[in-house]
Amino acid sequence: MAYELNEDQQDCLQELINVAMGQASDQLARYLDTFVFLTVPSIDLVSGKGLSDSLETTEESMAMVSQGFFGYEGIRGEALLVYKHEDSDRIGDLLGYEPDELSVEEQLIDISSILTTTFLNVFATQIENQMSYSAPKLISEMQGKLSEHLKQLSFDWDMALKVNINYQVTDYSFNCEMVLLIPEAAIENIKTVIDRILEEY
Repeated sequence: MAYELNEDQQDCLQELINVAMGQASDQLARYLDTFVFLTVPSIDLVSGKGLSDSLETTEESMAMVSQGFFGYEGIRGEALLVYKHEDSDRIGDLLGYEPDELSVEEQLIDISSILTTTFLNVFATQIENQMSYSAPKLISEMQGKLSEHLKQLSFDWDMALKVNINYQVTDYSFNCEMVLLIPEAAIENIKTVIDRILEEY
């Protein structure tokens, strides 16, 4: 397919993602004063249905914060932060909030914004770009709602580049999954930027 990345493009994108997620992890670790463990991110092409199937797992309930991002040169997408409910209930302790200081919804949006904006700002800096963001939106009790939400995104897509990153806060037995979706129209723009970076080296 035309929007598939070749090996050099995939390797370059992987390195850009590694740097960005490392700094996002460091920011989170400093904020929480604990260690954040990272697994190797995955980069795949997915269809809309395939994405829904991969995220709507057998878990009884999950929560997700969705936030759109927009850069120069037609680079755009959606960042999804996915939490198991037993993990989302720990966020108040993680962030040091007093009971009833903030709702769980506000806490989820708080921690999601840290991860999303830090990651994407570092990523944008590496490709000499700049990101702006839509307001984050909480989607709770995800079963049956994810497909509906994906249809309401600000871009139309049949295929997307999906980047999967897992953040694990070991001291608190807490983890969350970041999923970046880049629609096919923006994949070509990403490839153009990556090719420019490769030419410089």
